[in-house]
Amino acid sequence: MTGRGAPERKIWLDGELVPWERASVHVLSHSLQRGSLVFDYMSVHETPRGAVVFRLREHVDRFFQSIELVGLPLRRRREEIEAAILATVRANPGARAVKVSAYLASIEVDVVPMDDRVAVAIAAYDPRADVIERNPGRYPGRPTLRLWVEKTLRNRRKDILPPQAKVAANYASPMAAKWAARRAGYDEILLVDEDGCIAEAPTANLFWVDRAGALRTPPAERVLLGVTRQSLLEIAKHDGIDVAEALLRPEELARQAEVFLSGTTAGVLPVESVDGAPVGDGKPGPVTTRLGARLREIQSGRDPDFAHWLTPADPRAGR
Repeated sequence: MTGRGAPERKIWLDGELVPWERASVHVLSHSLQRGSLVFDYMSVHETPRGAVVFRLREHVDRFFQSIELVGLPLRRRREEIEAAILATVRANPGARAVKVSAYLASIEVDVVPMDDRVAVAIAAYDPRADVIERNPGRYPGRPTLRLWVEKTLRNRRKDILPPQAKVAANYASPMAAKWAARRAGYDEILLVDEDGCIAEAPTANLFWVDRAGALRTPPAERVLLGVTRQSLLEIAKHDGIDVAEALLRPEELARQAEVFLSGTTAGVLPVESVDGAPVGDGKPGPVTTRLGARLREIQSGRDPDFAHWLTPADPRAGR
């Protein structure tokens, strides 16, 4: 964020912290033209130990998994990326999120670039504040969501790249689907796979609670492996909630006791309706509310059982 009253943001760009406005790439760069940019996105929280990154190692592991799936020849090590993320957070007080991107910056015509140098950019900022500042009155900010289920089957598991890769090209189809949902008056789209089963939202994972109180989510091989998704599964197991992966048809979703989405920015977002049909009484259910509160408690540093999920931006804070 670079607006009035905000601290001057800096972006880590290939080993150097540069002003926000200087972190640029040519319009004809390979990754912009071919969709080959790989990224990961993680949250930052204020705790008694200062600013911390939530599940840093898991996010960096996923970043490198995406790099391998896409085939980018990144020559930086995991430890270097982790250290750079923490340095960027320290350089940007008040940041609420970190986005790390790897991309081919060279201007290329061929689909396989001659200059295969992979650039890395890391931004630590407050994305919601930036959206509100640039688009006053347009940020939804709803406490519950109205979902619309995608009506066109898509061959997701046989796409060019698997859904586990966080690469720019994988978001073009979900973007078009979500735009259609927004135009129809809904907040979010739920994507389906080629078998007609519920998969996920474009940037969030799906959970539901059945009438017996059991927590369910689609199988890992059909969705992006969200770090928040995995965290909620581990929290639920720790708290004695029945947890499993399962398939679910769209017509069964509104009949569940509770439905919610999870993601880095969203945390836990309750769902009030699916295709206009209310879920339960249309209000956040007890399991949804409990898991959302537990996640916030952990991220704020108030739960010793999950303290190992938090990495202080200042290494001296853990001493």
